[in-house]
Amino acid sequence: MRFNEKELVSLSRQPSEKAAELGMRGPKKGDVLKKRLVKLVVNFLFYFRTDEEEPIGALLLEQCRVEKEDSRSFSVVFLDEAERKYLFECDSEEQCAEWVDAIVKASYEFMRKLIFYRTEIHRLTGKDPLEQYGISDETRFQVSNGLQV
Repeated sequence: MRFNEKELVSLSRQPSEKAAELGMRGPKKGDVLKKRLVKLVVNFLFYFRTDEEEPIGALLLEQCRVEKEDSRSFSVVFLDEAERKYLFECDSEEQCAEWVDAIVKASYEFMRKLIFYRTEIHRLTGKDPLEQYGISDETRFQVSNGLQV
């Protein structure tokens, strides 16, 4: 998938599902934990220097695994590049659990599976699974129409 810089910057300015200053360590050997503004928008995790408006990077949250490292930190590892591991440190256990949950739900694959089972679940329970997971109407529209931002 290709993206141009203007599209990513524009997307990074959209309302986020979640945003906070977290400690972050990149995948390079010798990377140290730095304070970054981390912002989850659809299925992208943008990260910014705390004093800048444009992102310094973005992670497309597909084909990745999110794991709790300890009570206050989690990692994002890409399945095709196990050595490419990003570590995030939160202020509390609760914040860490919220971030892990939000990132897992942001995956397009997760959304696609929900849409696939949505009709059957609704028929059996009378409840909309997308509503249960707190997924926005805009995201529902994009996923149900096969769009990926």
